[in-house]
Amino acid sequence: MIESWRWFGPSDPVTLADARQAGARGIVTALHEQYDGRAWSPADIAERAETIRHAGFDWTVCESIPMHSSIKLRTGEWRKYIDQWKLSLDAVGRAGVPVVCYNFMPVVDWTRTDLRHPTRTGGLALRFDMASFVAYDVFVLERDGSAEAYSPEILAAARKVFDGLDDDSTARLERTIIAGLPGGEDSYTRETIRARLAEFSQISDDDLRGNLIEFLREVVPVAEEAGTRLAVHPDDPPFSLFGLPRVVSTPADLRAIMGAVDSDANGLTLCVGSLSTRPDNDVPAIAREFADRIHFAHLRNVTCDADGSFMESEHLDGRTDMVDTIAALLHEEERRCETGHVLSEIAMRPDHGHLLIDDIHKTVNPGYSCIGRLKGLAELRGVIAGLTYTRATKAAVA
Repeated sequence: MIESWRWFGPSDPVTLADARQAGARGIVTALHEQYDGRAWSPADIAERAETIRHAGFDWTVCESIPMHSSIKLRTGEWRKYIDQWKLSLDAVGRAGVPVVCYNFMPVVDWTRTDLRHPTRTGGLALRFDMASFVAYDVFVLERDGSAEAYSPEILAAARKVFDGLDDDSTARLERTIIAGLPGGEDSYTRETIRARLAEFSQISDDDLRGNLIEFLREVVPVAEEAGTRLAVHPDDPPFSLFGLPRVVSTPADLRAIMGAVDSDANGLTLCVGSLSTRPDNDVPAIAREFADRIHFAHLRNVTCDADGSFMESEHLDGRTDMVDTIAALLHEEERRCETGHVLSEIAMRPDHGHLLIDDIHKTVNPGYSCIGRLKGLAELRGVIAGLTYTRATKAAVA
């Protein structure tokens, strides 16, 4: 596997030099400073690629080309924005970037309620607390019809959370949920998120799924021509937020997406942590079923509560058997080598990581500190080395 490292560009407090010391081979990045839906220029892409090459890395994955909400709604200026997206995709592919990760989550991207939740070892982790989220949705945002969407039990827990909030903690919770997290494409105020939610209020799961499939029918041929592959990222979390549809959450969703446009360029980002937060998702089984379409992997883990809450866990200690998942990916790599597939190695990155040691006192992008990811990468590297050795030993004996 290609050990990669997410880098948010020249302003990232965790530098390319840090990634080099972590032992990464590849960089996962994008033109994060250009997020308004306009096409990225080949010159800007070439400049970013040269920066990465000069530091001794390959640009393994573009994550992500920003996607204007009109594309997901297929209203307003969607034609203009999808054409701009296709231009960026073509330019990234022709620059030699082999994979483009993207998502189709409406309004809010990956979502948490606490960016500094204490762990049992003294570090800090990202957490999504269902009662806190419902407290914001029902009692702070006061979204129309929100109270009817939740059970009496979770509403009672949310009311207790809300009653304990002061102005500062309310503002912090709101910033965490709607003000944008690293790699997200939208940042909102309370007024603007109400307006955006209203735009999506009449769109169903079937509508959004249909819009995604129409999007793929347009962009997959561009990816094929440019020599790159698309890898859709699962919803994070993989269940409805603010009453919005989510259509990249289950194996059935993935079958619909992959089957709609049957091309190797229409692929999947296997985000272990995102998929793991649904109790009915068996991630190693998903990895095996969709192995030939997995072009990128986010390797992180979560612990989950019965009410839907979850927390980022140690990479090897969570709901999903990470060793079994990596074994499925290594088996697919072996198959690709035998068949001559151009992507014989699957790019992976240690996704997120706890705030540890002196990183706790530094300003870093939430989830993307240096030490926590370095620890995760080292653990994952050990799993890969052990599995590779075991497979080689068995093959030699045979």
